[in-house]
Amino acid sequence: MIKKLAKKVLNFLSKNLGNRDLYDLMLHKAFTEKQSAHPNPLNKSKFYGFSQNDEDGITLEIIKRIGVKDGSFVEFGVGNGLENNTAILLAAGWKGAWFGGEELAFNLKNSSKLKFTKVWIKRSNIFNLYKSTAGNADVVSLDLDGNDIYLADELLSNGIKPKLFIVEYNGKFPPSIEFKIEYNDTHTWNGSDYYGASLATFNKLFEPHGYSLVCCNTSGANAFFVHHSFSDKFTDVPNDISELYCEPFYFLRKHKMHPTSAKTLELLVK
Repeated sequence: MIKKLAKKVLNFLSKNLGNRDLYDLMLHKAFTEKQSAHPNPLNKSKFYGFSQNDEDGITLEIIKRIGVKDGSFVEFGVGNGLENNTAILLAAGWKGAWFGGEELAFNLKNSSKLKFTKVWIKRSNIFNLYKSTAGNADVVSLDLDGNDIYLADELLSNGIKPKLFIVEYNGKFPPSIEFKIEYNDTHTWNGSDYYGASLATFNKLFEPHGYSLVCCNTSGANAFFVHHSFSDKFTDVPNDISELYCEPFYFLRKHKMHPTSAKTLELLVK
């Protein structure tokens, strides 16, 4: 009976929705099921707005738990500014700095909340770029599709200790495997699996610097490391990296709420 009903519903939807709408509906269902089934309660923070998937919800839940209000952030690798990990913090009233190799898609003139520098980020300049900001950021996000492990190491080795550190990991390699690409100043991602580092490799880097892995987002792209001083806020989070790991689920939505407008970002940065 249930299978017949499901088939009727699917037939109805396929006749009344376009292929793109049906694709998004099925993808949303699969994504929601993965979130609900995950043993980490942080993965049930389902909101997404400016990030690619559910990173926004996870970020907001983490900063709520650690009690940061009106904080500051630094993000390396922000694309054109319309989709990244810290635009949601701008919306929440935070201030910060962005660094990246693309022009922004909106006007940043006279902003009191956000500083942007167009620059090619590499191991030899990332610490100085960070120092050029106000410093002592509460959140640092790093997403450069390549040398991320080396750049994170450079920041951590120079004493940068945000409350929350977000990095992109290479989800193709499960938690038992250590992997990282060779460092190359001019690395550009070509769409293959040759990028970044595995979750285990990032965990091995962060732990000696006083950080705990508390979440991987459901699409298997971003890992969230919180400083040990806030461990008591995450006692419900699994300790085993294999339970925190999320495998790659890189299917992209055709529709993402309403598309982010440059005008929206211009209002947020005033």
